[in-house]
Amino acid sequence: MKHVCPGNPLERYSSRREFFYVGLLGGLGLTLPQFLRDRAFGDTKTYALREPVAQGIIHIFLPGGLAHQESFDPKPLAPAEYRGPFGAINTKLPGVQFGEKMTEMAKIADKLTIIRSMSHGEAAHERGTHNMFTGYRPSPALEYPSFGSVISHELGSRNDLPPYVCVPSVPNEYAGSGYLSSAYGPFALGSDPGNANFQVRDLNLPTGVDDKRFSRRRTLLDTVDHHFRTLEESDALDSMDAFYQHAYKLISSQKAREAFNLAAETDAMKDKYGKNAAGQRMLLARRLIEGGVRMVSLTAGGWDHHDNIKNGMDNNMPSVDKAIAALINDLDERGMLDTTLVMVTSEFGRTPKINNTAGRDHWPRVFSTVLAGGGMKRGYVHGSSDALGGEPETDKVGVEDLATTIYNQIGITADKELMSPGNRPIEIVDGGHVLDSLLSKKA
Repeated sequence: MKHVCPGNPLERYSSRREFFYVGLLGGLGLTLPQFLRDRAFGDTKTYALREPVAQGIIHIFLPGGLAHQESFDPKPLAPAEYRGPFGAINTKLPGVQFGEKMTEMAKIADKLTIIRSMSHGEAAHERGTHNMFTGYRPSPALEYPSFGSVISHELGSRNDLPPYVCVPSVPNEYAGSGYLSSAYGPFALGSDPGNANFQVRDLNLPTGVDDKRFSRRRTLLDTVDHHFRTLEESDALDSMDAFYQHAYKLISSQKAREAFNLAAETDAMKDKYGKNAAGQRMLLARRLIEGGVRMVSLTAGGWDHHDNIKNGMDNNMPSVDKAIAALINDLDERGMLDTTLVMVTSEFGRTPKINNTAGRDHWPRVFSTVLAGGGMKRGYVHGSSDALGGEPETDKVGVEDLATTIYNQIGITADKELMSPGNRPIEIVDGGHVLDSLLSKKA
C-alpha cells in the first residue's frame, strides 16, 4: 500500500517489506543518522557543469559576528574609541596588518585572500547567518538550501563518504537542505572532536556483531529483498535499496570509517592544531576532505561581543588563530591546498565605535571574509573599508558574489535552476558574479 503525505513534495511509502527491513536492521543496532534514510527518497541525479578547481571546501564559521577591526581589518590610525583595545601587527604581506591577537595567521597571510569589503543589510544573527550559508537573503516564502546541500545535490558522494558533513553538529537551521529533499542534508557527527572520548556514532558495528555476522545479515536482507520484489512493485523499493546501499557502504568500508578516525593522528599533529575544540574540529575536517568528503562545515569560538570585547577576543582568538593557520599550512604541506578551498566567515562585522560597555554591536554594512586555496590568489587583499571601518570604500562584495565564486571553484554553475516544491525553478544563486580578481591565473 502506498501512502502519500499531504502537502509533502516527497512521497513516503509504507509496506510490509519496508517494516521488515526496519525491524531487522533495528535488531542489528544499526541506527544510522536520518541522513542515510532520507537519501533514499531524493533525486539521485548528480552532475557538474564546469571543470572544478577545488575538490573540497572547508567552511569555518565564526558564530556571533567577528569584529573586523580586531581581526582582518584593524584601524590603527583611527581615534581610540574606534580603534578598540588592541593594536595591529604586521603580516607576511608588506603593508598589510591584522589585529594583534592574530599572530599565527599573520605568518601565513601570503597564502590568503582577504576580502575587506563584504557587505549585506541583515543586522540580525539569524538573517546574517542565512546569508552566509545560502548566498540568499531570507524569504518567508521559501527555505533556501545551504552551500553544502547544493554541493551534495549536484556532485554526490565520493569514496563511500557523505558529501556534506557538519562538525560536530548542524550549526543552525540554515545549514540544511532547504527546499531540496532532506536527502541532501548534512551528516552530523553527534560528538565533538575536541572531547577526549570522541567517537562518531553509527560507524561501528554494535557489540556482538562481527564482520562475518554482518555479511550474513546482509545476505539475509538480499534474500528478503528478492522475495518481496516478486510480490510488490513500487518506486519505494528502489529508494529503500538506495538507502541500504548507502548504509552498508559507510559501515563496511574501512576507508570511509578511517576518514573519521581522529585517533590515527599523532600527538604532534594534534598539538600543531591545538588540543581543543577549534583545533580538533579543523584537524578532523582535513581528514574528511582528504578522504573524499566534498564539504565540511564547522564552527569555532563565539564572537557576539557586545560587552568587553577585549576579554572576548583574549578568550577566543588564540586557539582559533592557531587552528586556522595550522589547517592551511597542513593542507599546503600535503599538496592539498590548491584543491581545497578554505572559507572563514561570520554573519556580519561589528560597529565602528566601541559602545558604553566596552564592546561592539552588530554591523552588516562592511566586514571581512577570508579564503585560502581552491584556486584563490595567494597573498591578496580585495577591497577596503573606510578609515573608521564603517562602510565599504572600494570593491564592495555581496554574498551572492561570494557564493557564485565558491560554486564556480567546485564546478557548479550558480545560475543553474533547481526545482523547488511546486515545480518552481529557482537559481542556485540569484544575480551573483564570479569574482575573477580573486582567482589565481593558473586556476
